[in-house]
Amino acid sequence: MSSYQGVIVSDPWLQSQFTQVELRTLKSKFINVRTQHGRVTLGDLPPVFSKLKAFTEMFNEDEIKTVLGESSSDMGEEIDFEGFLRAYLNLQTHAIEKSGGTKSSFLKATTTTFHHAINESEKASYVAHINNYLAEDKFLKDFLPIDPATDALFDLAKNGVLLCKLINVAVPGTIDERAINTKKVLNPWERNENHTLCLNSAKAIGCTVVNIGTQDLAEGRPHLILGLISQIIKIQVLADLNLKKTPQLVELVDDSQDVEELLSLAPEKVLLKWMNFHLKKVGYEKQVTNFSTDLKDGEAYAYLLNALAPEHSTPSTLDTSDPTERANMVLQQAEKLECKRFLTPKDIVEGSPNLNLAFVAQIFHNRNGLSTESKNMSHAEMMSDDVETSREERCFRLWINSLGISTYVNNLFEDVRNGWVMLEVLDKLFPGTVNWKQANKPPIKMPFKKVENCNQVINIGKDLNFSLVNVAGNDVVAGNKKLIVAFLWQLMRFSMLQLLKNLRSYSHGKEITDADILNWANNKVKKSGRTTQMESFKDKSLSNGVFFLELLTAVEPRVVDWNLVIKGETDEDKKSNATYIISVARKIGCSIFLLPEDVIEVNQKMILTLTASIMYFCLQQQGEGPDDSDLASEVSRLSVDGSVSDAAPSPQAED
Repeated sequence: MSSYQGVIVSDPWLQSQFTQVELRTLKSKFINVRTQHGRVTLGDLPPVFSKLKAFTEMFNEDEIKTVLGESSSDMGEEIDFEGFLRAYLNLQTHAIEKSGGTKSSFLKATTTTFHHAINESEKASYVAHINNYLAEDKFLKDFLPIDPATDALFDLAKNGVLLCKLINVAVPGTIDERAINTKKVLNPWERNENHTLCLNSAKAIGCTVVNIGTQDLAEGRPHLILGLISQIIKIQVLADLNLKKTPQLVELVDDSQDVEELLSLAPEKVLLKWMNFHLKKVGYEKQVTNFSTDLKDGEAYAYLLNALAPEHSTPSTLDTSDPTERANMVLQQAEKLECKRFLTPKDIVEGSPNLNLAFVAQIFHNRNGLSTESKNMSHAEMMSDDVETSREERCFRLWINSLGISTYVNNLFEDVRNGWVMLEVLDKLFPGTVNWKQANKPPIKMPFKKVENCNQVINIGKDLNFSLVNVAGNDVVAGNKKLIVAFLWQLMRFSMLQLLKNLRSYSHGKEITDADILNWANNKVKKSGRTTQMESFKDKSLSNGVFFLELLTAVEPRVVDWNLVIKGETDEDKKSNATYIISVARKIGCSIFLLPEDVIEVNQKMILTLTASIMYFCLQQQGEGPDDSDLASEVSRLSVDGSVSDAAPSPQAED
């Protein structure tokens, strides 16, 4: 693998106008046009720019042509990549003027042209969290504790090790640490591998990373690093806010219907519901609806701690009229519950949402005050899925969230029932397939409106030739898990095959089949001089992981350390190999959401996604020039506004 530099533009000013995510995305668009036409002219740009979300609601193709024509008398003149970028900025300027002069309404993805203020309180809190949880780490202990008053956090994050380790703190076992490059001095491609592993693993635990690229991490951009750390810590502190981890949460609801609603709530919403449950019991009359303004005066905290720990409560906490003094007393009371301070009195008074959320979650973790016996406990037990269904729910939920659609999915089987999420996914993967005039946006109270959405979903699936015999929108609205999983699997598989099909250097525009993927993998391993082969994606011999380690070696010879590989004869050995496979695949750029158990048990669907992802990475590396090698780290392509675009281009794009 060549030394990684990111997408470099010769003009420093032009380079400064874009993040690496934006540059990679625009470079991908530029190359697609050049591949189709042999060269790129200004006249080729209107249909390309009109599909970018940054402009799609502002201009049609004719308007874009008019804007670009103002800067050049010859629309047939060939332009290079820098000319492409300048045309984009020119159109962006017109878009800003048209919208009233605010650039932020266009680009969700942050750019270097703006100053990003760092919240020093959050930074100090996250540094304390890192110092606490990673103090004994063999590699990091030489660099800890970090001084929050300096930029040491961002400097340390530049090699990728810290962020990978923090992900494992949040969700233990996500990254096989044998795959992390932990030399004292890393070369550029080793750092890039760590950052690629970090971003793909962050997606795999539920972080939104569509506005962050590996080069952004390598440069130590403070606002991006702090934002990612915030998400990772949030996932850690909210890990128990669900019925599977804490079944006692059913005490918050009255009947089975309410239990279903509880299942669909985001963890932070569950935390608010828990907080209000206890506040109501002790006579607090206000409703806490957020972790900011509703907590500024400290009264809600005082009542909550009085409810959960009356032995530590004191009337003076409520008697004082000074919010700062009350906030200080609240934190002193919390310390007696062994709650680590995520925030200061100032943070409470100023209403810091991230730090307040973390603090309340810490209180919940240490003393939730819920009963172990509940009349509704049986409802929670009845709703537990079998292990395979639970793993598939996780896989599809994380995959959907990685696409960058507007709606965040917390519980797959509940959140897709109104059809809206499915429509968003279809529109993201295959732009133009959804008739939004016939779609009903949540909240949807009338059941038939949900059916209308789901019927459109099924109809689009049929247009894509999915197997949907005797399947109707009512089945999705009813929450039929088997049918939902079947539809989403076909959708994921189809989008993967489209990605491979669009690598014209390999497919020449022809349809790709499962058999093509199987044959490619076997041939790749065979050509590398190894003898292991797989008969199918359900071949039980795959459970020891050796074939995939040989495939990864064939794709990138230096990425697997065979000194760490074991034969895979015992269940423990198989799990060790499977964990290593997933981390190595993510390290080279594969965006995958399977678990080690999927490899060990040879889950046919997940084995296919793993193989296809490795194939996609390999073929993309072979088909693109050196400047575009990092595109392989984004199997779900990113659009310039921070969302994922054209992960599988629409059929029309092939014409």
